[in-house]
Amino acid sequence: MTETPLDAALLADLARVSTATLTTVLLKKGLRNVWIRGAAPLRAGPRVVGPAFTMRFVPAREDLATPAAWASPRSTRAAIEAMPEGAVAVIDAMGLRGAGVFGDDWPVLAVLPKGKTNALNVDIGAPADWSLAQAIDAFHTGSRVTRRPLDISALDKESERLPVRGFILGAGAFTLGVRAGQEAHSMGLFDSLAVGMTSAWGVVQGMFGANDNPWRRGVELTVRLYPGGEILAHSGHGDPARRMILMASTLHRMPLGLKMFGTRRSGLKLAVLDRARRRMMASLPLILAGWRPGWLERGGYHQRDVDSFEFAIGDQFILDGEAFPAGRYLVAQGPELTFVSA
Repeated sequence: MTETPLDAALLADLARVSTATLTTVLLKKGLRNVWIRGAAPLRAGPRVVGPAFTMRFVPAREDLATPAAWASPRSTRAAIEAMPEGAVAVIDAMGLRGAGVFGDDWPVLAVLPKGKTNALNVDIGAPADWSLAQAIDAFHTGSRVTRRPLDISALDKESERLPVRGFILGAGAFTLGVRAGQEAHSMGLFDSLAVGMTSAWGVVQGMFGANDNPWRRGVELTVRLYPGGEILAHSGHGDPARRMILMASTLHRMPLGLKMFGTRRSGLKLAVLDRARRRMMASLPLILAGWRPGWLERGGYHQRDVDSFEFAIGDQFILDGEAFPAGRYLVAQGPELTFVSA
């Protein structure tokens, strides 16, 4: 690729000119079909200007997509490495948002505190009121924080949404809580009020609900831990085929200072509660604050650090606020990502 650097003054001018004006200028030059259909900004903010670096991904032929082909100078890996600084990647991935177009070689990322990204924003230490302009400035003046996301793939079916990456996975009562939270939002309750009411309702149902209450009954769930491959043993409290809640994350610290995985650390962390016993539910605030009594494992609360794990579930699970269907899945750690922070 021959690089033709753009003058800084020209880039500044282009950043101020409207898209309609640029289109009109191109029309006058006889260029009548020069826009990308369906393109839209993910977030409002300053315009991004730079030379386009175009790539197109197509379904790979099994007879051609070999390790030798990946090492070719014409491979997608070589193309990513060839992308110059300041370029804007324009990638046709055939509409598949889960396509791993950057592989493990991701650029430095910035995260704004907007809904699903709030937990990650807390973990990397970015300000709660961070603006896009401040995040852009942090690329030059801020610090760098590395994290590895959860990498989730389906083992029993194909899906256009999978594999997918995220940072907080929850199932069982967590899924019920997300549904209840959505209902609270539909009734006009928002933010901390909706979260607080949902949490309080879950605790009440767990402590005082009947055995067939969905919050106490749990969800059909089996978990296999790797590298050993052993099944996570059930404590015997409740139906051995069911668990009340499963949580997994690679974040070092959780929102609101919660410590369901214990002390702050890196790696893939897993927490599973078998049954909402009243003693356990009464102790739950202390457990979430980091208390680890000797009876915790016997009581049905399992905490593990794993390389990866497999789970089969009879209901939806939630990844960063999005629901995925029942099935059998493998959860591992994804590539190391670098984020800017204040």
